[in-house]
Amino acid sequence: MRRPAKRVTSADVARAAGVSAATVSYVLNDTPGQSIPAETRRRVLDAVKQLDYRPRGSARSLAAGRSDVVLLSIPHLSIGPGINRFVEQFAASLAHAGLTLVTHLAGAPGRPLPDVCAAIDASVVASLDPLDDETAQALRRAGADLVFTTEVEAHPTVLLMGRLQAEHLIDLGHRRIGYAMPEHPLLRKIADERLAGVAEACAHAGIDPPAALDTKLDSAAMARAARRWRRESVTAVCAYNDEVAIALLVGMRRAGLAAPGDLAVIGTDDIPLAQAADPPLTTIAFDLEKVGRSLADTVVANLSGRTPRLAPASLSPHIIHRSST
Repeated sequence: MRRPAKRVTSADVARAAGVSAATVSYVLNDTPGQSIPAETRRRVLDAVKQLDYRPRGSARSLAAGRSDVVLLSIPHLSIGPGINRFVEQFAASLAHAGLTLVTHLAGAPGRPLPDVCAAIDASVVASLDPLDDETAQALRRAGADLVFTTEVEAHPTVLLMGRLQAEHLIDLGHRRIGYAMPEHPLLRKIADERLAGVAEACAHAGIDPPAALDTKLDSAAMARAARRWRRESVTAVCAYNDEVAIALLVGMRRAGLAAPGDLAVIGTDDIPLAQAADPPLTTIAFDLEKVGRSLADTVVANLSGRTPRLAPASLSPHIIHRSST
């Protein structure tokens, strides 16, 4: 078995530059109160580059008083485009401030969140699900300076998604609405809450509750669902998300049905394929990138000693009206 390469240390850099280990530390950490000659600084930085030296996270933590690691706990569910956009923007915004994002699937097999926090020496832990007091205290004991929940899919917002879908269809004159539930069991909780929002809008309009059906991302199964909705006099369907909605449009074609004449269809997320669907899909868009930037700003403000704003930015959900309704 090939032996791993020896890790380059600050002592190696010091020898290569002809300086002390303390001088290397002063240069790399830009230690206040230390006057390092320009030529010495240049030799140290040249040695760092030549040896491809990377300081250990633990050493940086000791020098800075904290690590540069932010731990994000996300629900153990099927990760869709919306959450992907949020995580990408959060990571990019943190990176711009010199911080590194690590994600953890809450509830998945493996080590609990406090153990992960201790293992990677995270300074900040943010969770998309509420944290109980015991877990929050364990995270602080594990070394996290800031522990908080940012509910990207907070309950009122999840309800609002379904309500906006149904209100759009009701405003178009539909009086019998269906709801396409997702197949994945890990999505059931959010789907049930969105369905509750659809039901609220139907009740407010004085029409029958939504006709909810479990669906699969399969054209034959979606064709059967579409025919059943038609038999039950449903004229419009709210889909859990755009993937489910697009699968329904495909199933409808297989069943000889068309949107919006036979069934109007609306999704959520405004994924790139939504506008390329046939017909283009009406959907709900929301600004998860904005939430990612806002959350990163909160983290950076706290670590910089400024007063953090722990409330996330609004998702600002809004209807994108296309041809499917």
